Amino acid sequence: MRNQFDYELALLNTELIEMGALIENAIGRAVDALIKRDDGFAKAAIEFDSEVNQKERDIETRCLKLLLQQQPVAKDLRLISSALKMITDMERIGDQACDIAEITLRLTAKVDVKKLNHISAMAAATIRMVRNAIDAFVARDLLQAHEVIAYDDEVDRLFDDVRDELIMLIKNSQMGGEQVVDLLMIAKYFERIGDHAVNIAEWVVFSITGEHKTIE
Repeated sequence: MRNQFDYELALLNTELIEMGALIENAIGRAVDALIKRDDGFAKAAIEFDSEVNQKERDIETRCLKLLLQQQPVAKDLRLISSALKMITDMERIGDQACDIAEITLRLTAKVDVKKLNHISAMAAATIRMVRNAIDAFVARDLLQAHEVIAYDDEVDRLFDDVRDELIMLIKNSQMGGEQVVDLLMIAKYFERIGDHAVNIAEWVVFSITGEHKTIE
């Protein structure tokens, strides 16, 4: 019985890694679309959303079967309940990558995102947070989870940098107000992705220690 349970847990880890790869790819395509002004990348990012949603349903089903068909001990219950919480945040990350891509599609061709030096850095930082949070769950790595939580300060700093850059561009009449609002919203979505990565890391901490404390 325990061997079967451990096998099912291993499959759960694999599916979480697969879902993580999907949302990383969605963010990556959205970023490529934004920087390269490529509608094809934007549409690919949007298409990932349905795959992310399906993977969330698959993992949810696996978790519920583990709870109903097996007899998990307290530690296992924490792990499974954490996975259920994590996939909610992961699905929202997919939604926000889709939102970034949709905004990119309506940006005018004359908007040069390369003027914003920190958007690419912000995107890379959030991808790193998401990847490391999921890796921490699979490896049961408490230190890595705490590092993800701490790294959110860097994403917040980058958001402030992007906002300051946009303020300067509009002051110098280098970009219209509508485009500035769209780009600020994109930066806000990246910030929210970072927040969801923190949520995932906090559930990793809970799965290992039994303690769940939202970091202010």
